[in-house]
Amino acid sequence: MSNNIYDVIVIGGGPGGYVAALRAAKLGGRVALVERDKLGGTCLNRGCIPTKALIASAELLATTRKADRFGIKIEGIIPDLSAIIKRKEQIVKQLRGGIEHLCKAGNVDIYKGKGRLGKGTSVIVSSEQGEEELQGHNIILATGSYPCGIPIEGCGLDQGNVVTSDEMLELQQIPSRLLVIGAGAVGVEFSYIFRQFGSEVTLVEVLPHILPTEDIEISTEMEKALGREGIRVMTSTSVQRVEREGEGCRVQLSGNKVESADLVLLAVGRRACLEGLGLEEAGVAVEKRGITVDDHMRTTAPGIYAIGDAAAIIQLAHVASAQGLVAAANAMGGNESMDYKVIPACVFASPEIASVGLTEEQARQDGRDIKVGRFPFRNIGRALAMGEREGFVKIIADARYGEVLGAHIIGPQATSLISELALAMKAEVTVEEIIATIHAHPTLPEAVDEAAMDVLGLALHK
Repeated sequence: MSNNIYDVIVIGGGPGGYVAALRAAKLGGRVALVERDKLGGTCLNRGCIPTKALIASAELLATTRKADRFGIKIEGIIPDLSAIIKRKEQIVKQLRGGIEHLCKAGNVDIYKGKGRLGKGTSVIVSSEQGEEELQGHNIILATGSYPCGIPIEGCGLDQGNVVTSDEMLELQQIPSRLLVIGAGAVGVEFSYIFRQFGSEVTLVEVLPHILPTEDIEISTEMEKALGREGIRVMTSTSVQRVEREGEGCRVQLSGNKVESADLVLLAVGRRACLEGLGLEEAGVAVEKRGITVDDHMRTTAPGIYAIGDAAAIIQLAHVASAQGLVAAANAMGGNESMDYKVIPACVFASPEIASVGLTEEQARQDGRDIKVGRFPFRNIGRALAMGEREGFVKIIADARYGEVLGAHIIGPQATSLISELALAMKAEVTVEEIIATIHAHPTLPEAVDEAAMDVLGLALHK
């Protein structure tokens, strides 16, 4: 057998691609993983992990600044951005090395180069050494995404003062004035990070609320929290023009408003990396957001699958990994499918935000008969001991059966607490069963317990 014949060829080594490659190999397949840049994809190198490293530094800064509330005096707190960036790079390098080790130990052949579809289910790998053709029985496209630009006059990314999240992660100097365009998760997280680092931050969102996909109570509470941090939030506001002004920028907004900034961050979403893949020639259909796939992650071309940001579903790293497991199993002869009912989403700022399932607005628009329970962290002993008073847990439940339809948390460790409610939804657990589960005291998950009680009007400490 030729050394270039594989059961599965994966193009893209991000959180979807490398997971797909490892699973296909564990299922007994001969697997090739093609990556043109660095293993780990956007998530590890320019997204989830590096931003969380910066968030950790920002949170430590925020904590030390209020250390006197805990009876501890600390003076002379100064962020060192070059050291913060260096720490971020060390974390990324360590994790990237771990992925490479897993692939080698898992008998996944790694090809460095740009992959494109050839005839049938073959892949052409282009690198500095030339081109090499790999023959495969199945192909999984996991090519990821890149930050979007927007059609604003003067707002091209060739402008030195206009950057995307990629460039923000490599800054060596803290901007005095930062204007962020787009108040989704990326915009909110960078606004919080650089506010803690000392920047004056203005956050601009064209829609009426920040974090527009979140439950309205959550986004409203977060907007208040950002304001308390000194972040200026401007909703229902569009950016019309950006032009150079001295060493900075002059930003023309709707309503004849003008803002000045040293740096403008475009945080307006991401676009699938599909250029040069040969999709049309291979018969792979593409929609506006990405490649067309079914619940088995199959494209319109036999033997070709697509996952993660390359597919037209949900752009989240953990969704890409789940899709990778499904695609790999099916490429190896299985019959697995994706279930998108329970997909947790997180925003890593302070306070943290996490959600799963339906918002209250969505449930009511669907005509569902629901009950809603809420419980504030200010009434949780563990939260007060931690110095955390902000936020609450909100549960949306079916009025008749008590099944959890959605859950939304803003507050301390929300991104970890959401897992209990995601599992509850997946297992179709009722609020009565959550209440019947004894929660340890004193802990933050007691807020979940009390929110479930509040659905039934039984919260004890509200």
